[in-house]
Amino acid sequence: MLGFTIIDYAALAFFLASWLGYHAAVEISPAGQRSLNRIMDQYRHRWMEQLVVRENRIVDTTILASLMNGTAFFASTSLIAIGGVLALMRSIDTVLPLFAGLPFGEPPTPLAWELKVIGLAVVFVYAFFKFAWSYRLFNYMAIMVGSIPVLKAHNHDEALAVARQAGLMNAVAGKHFNRGQRAFFFSLAYLGWFVSAYLFMAATAGVLYVMWRRQFISDARIAALSGTHAKKTDS
Repeated sequence: MLGFTIIDYAALAFFLASWLGYHAAVEISPAGQRSLNRIMDQYRHRWMEQLVVRENRIVDTTILASLMNGTAFFASTSLIAIGGVLALMRSIDTVLPLFAGLPFGEPPTPLAWELKVIGLAVVFVYAFFKFAWSYRLFNYMAIMVGSIPVLKAHNHDEALAVARQAGLMNAVAGKHFNRGQRAFFFSLAYLGWFVSAYLFMAATAGVLYVMWRRQFISDARIAALSGTHAKKTDS
């Protein structure tokens, strides 16, 4: 009725299961404690603990500005992608004849094409909200960093308490940024659906493998673990 085949539904189910399964593996399961994201969270907390002993915090504010600028860039990119998807919605008469000539099975119906485009728009809207919220959280973190007193003998407990709060806010902001990037990666797999359901499944599996590899067996993880603090965390 909607113009989809059983293979299309199977590919979409595999896509959603892969996304949700990866989310659970990295953020919920015990195995996620060994992921690169969790290791970097420890460095975020360590950064705030080191910040309390510095009177001159130019380096810290520069790092914060870099984090916020990167998040703002991805949020803006999400809006551009949403605009491109909306433009794709209006080009059905031009695009469908092109796909009809491809040797990848039956071309999609106009309704099926519109539903696929709407699904891609939902992915980018989700990414925008994650990046926008992450930007806001980094903004909150900047305010919290400004409230951290320099560590002295008389304010030891207060300074460390505020620093830990800022570290937690830093980790939460990073978590939402990672979710936004995850949506971007899976959107690349989603594009395969416009060509073929089989390509959709293959692209989803490829993206899933690449992201898993980066989190658990990448050179970046090895580099992060080379620090003494991170090694203790991973053990």
